[in-house]
Amino acid sequence: QVQLVESGGGLVQAGGSLRLSCAASGRTFRNYAMGWFRQAPGKEREFVAAIRWSGGITYYTDSVKGRFTISGDYAKNTTYLQMNSLKPEDTAVYYCAATSRPETYIGFPGVYDYWGQGTQVTVSS
Repeated sequence: QVQLVESGGGLVQAGGSLRLSCAASGRTFRNYAMGWFRQAPGKEREFVAAIRWSGGITYYTDSVKGRFTISGDYAKNTTYLQMNSLKPEDTAVYYCAATSRPETYIGFPGVYDYWGQGTQVTVSS
């Protein structure tokens, strides 16, 4: 049974930092891509960042470029999202996801096969 478990969320002041972790288990993710999405109250789930395990290619949505960094430790099956210079508009539930189709549109939630339960990130002004 595949499981993705996020951790690291919390409350932080604007300008602060958090690091989210996503521990994956239940299968081999060698040819997968791992993504982070977020969903704020009343808004649709949006793409934040992704990384291909094969080659380590990374992708970011424009609003987080230069502030967030996605990385992964394949040996630990763990993906990280380092979030710096946080803003109140980053407040959301953050979800980790895995897709076996990294060659497709990696920013589209529909291509992801597995999802975590989410972790809350709240940035106060």
